[in-house]
Amino acid sequence: MSPPDTPPRILIVDDEPAISDALAYALQREGLASDCLALGRDALATLRANGHALVILDVGLPDLSGFDVCRELRRASDVPVLFLTARADEIDRIVGLELGADDYVAKPFSPREVAARVRAILRRARAAAPATPTVRPVFTVDADGARIAYRGVWLELTRYEYRLLATLVDAAGRILSRPQLMERVWRDAEESMERTVDAHVKTLRAKLRAVDGQDPIETHRGLGYSLRRDLGACRT
Repeated sequence: MSPPDTPPRILIVDDEPAISDALAYALQREGLASDCLALGRDALATLRANGHALVILDVGLPDLSGFDVCRELRRASDVPVLFLTARADEIDRIVGLELGADDYVAKPFSPREVAARVRAILRRARAAAPATPTVRPVFTVDADGARIAYRGVWLELTRYEYRLLATLVDAAGRILSRPQLMERVWRDAEESMERTVDAHVKTLRAKLRAVDGQDPIETHRGLGYSLRRDLGACRT
């Protein structure tokens, strides 16, 4: 995502340099930055790597059609798309809009008009964006069933693994020392050593990594363990 003071960056995908240059100039006059590409495959690679605010996409590209590019793009991104085409047929407009395009301009066109349309699309996109992101709980704790789900997958946990993870979830973002964990988790055990905590954390980490390859448990040397503060949780 671009810093707040950076102008929105537009990707222009058209194999005619004269058109790309004219659009880039018109966008610059509107306070917008731009990059220009001539091939659909290059556009897809660039869009996967960079955070462009909108794509101006020619339908008649040399390698892939603009429709194919948009279809592939929509599998992973909702970045706004404005189609350019040399044809004004109604069926082309319908196809483009059904693929998820936000607007459609037929050649020849006024670069200033395209820039104005880009501004309008960006305003609509900002207005439609939620004020605060929706955070989905990463952990679901079923206290009655003594089980915990991680990213929707129910974990196979022993009694003490369940207690340990539930304790960390309840205290997400807080560091709990080994003695604190011993007191809360192994409270009914006749004899336990603090290294027991380390052993159970190790097996918990293996089971969590098996779900998504990540380790949400943080080690604080000389202090103890904590669960990452940014992970949401809900209880059933």
